[in-house]
Amino acid sequence: MTLLPLTVIALALVFDYINGFHDSANSIATIVATRVLKPFQAVIWAAFFNLTAAFLLGTNVASSISKDYVDARIVTPQLVLAGLVGAIIWNLITWWLGLPTSSSHALIGGYAGAAIAKAGFHGLVRGKWPTTLIFIVLSPLIGMVLAYLLMAVVHWTFRRVPPARSERYFRHMQLVSSALFSCAHGTNDAQKTMGIITALLISAGYQTDNHVRPWVIACASAAISLGTLSGGWRIVKTMGSRLTRLKPRSGFCAETGAAISILFPTFLGLPVSTTHVIAGSIAGVGSVTRRKAVRWGVAGEIVWAWVLTIPCSAFVASICYLVVRMFAPNA
Repeated sequence: MTLLPLTVIALALVFDYINGFHDSANSIATIVATRVLKPFQAVIWAAFFNLTAAFLLGTNVASSISKDYVDARIVTPQLVLAGLVGAIIWNLITWWLGLPTSSSHALIGGYAGAAIAKAGFHGLVRGKWPTTLIFIVLSPLIGMVLAYLLMAVVHWTFRRVPPARSERYFRHMQLVSSALFSCAHGTNDAQKTMGIITALLISAGYQTDNHVRPWVIACASAAISLGTLSGGWRIVKTMGSRLTRLKPRSGFCAETGAAISILFPTFLGLPVSTTHVIAGSIAGVGSVTRRKAVRWGVAGEIVWAWVLTIPCSAFVASICYLVVRMFAPNA
């Protein structure tokens, strides 16, 4: 393998690592906010299930990323490089600002932006773009509704149980829900990078099909797990405390609702945003008690960050591609 593909693969794994600490809040914010686990314990817990998820739950999302978003005929290592750099720059900007934006949408936005810079909108494949864009709106709403319903059922079921007793029960149950959510996070988020690396390998002539190689699965899963271990404490604060106040029972409902909302589109091969879903779920459980329990101003900031992610990362990646083409005119 030549130097350029190796460099782009290394950069893809760097993105996955950044994805891990940027999106670690998704996996641990609720369980840290409810004090079921200490932060370091929580990131180890989440990292373990992130690592095992891809081997247990398939690679549908990775296969979709490699073929259903950008026309394979125009993909080159330089185009993939520009897309990754654009996504990384946007991720780092939003991480520094403490905004829980979607690394998933930053990556597909960056990939699309580089493709548009090269070939215009003809460089995109209709593929799953319409469904993905629909799920940008739909996924947090599904998470919100499921979490709201779960929280309502829990309130009714445990209405005669002393709060102290039920909280002890849900402290144990939240370990299960957090593990489930971390699995959903790992099997969706890490696979975006697997798909990008697979597209790179095809464009460079190292493979001819969209099958995700085991070494790609292992490297991407390890990178996102190491990133999760590094933690994203700025975003944890936003997700776990600024949005609404959480208790073990509400944390359990938020994580369970979010996990279900992620696993369904994952089965369809859609790269949904785990950040969107868990934020919607947290807002859902908070609104059960009373509407004012959710800080809707913070939620509004998060929504604006979601809306801007794909166009902003696409813009940054398009600039990156133009810069790359200055040094490699045939890219």
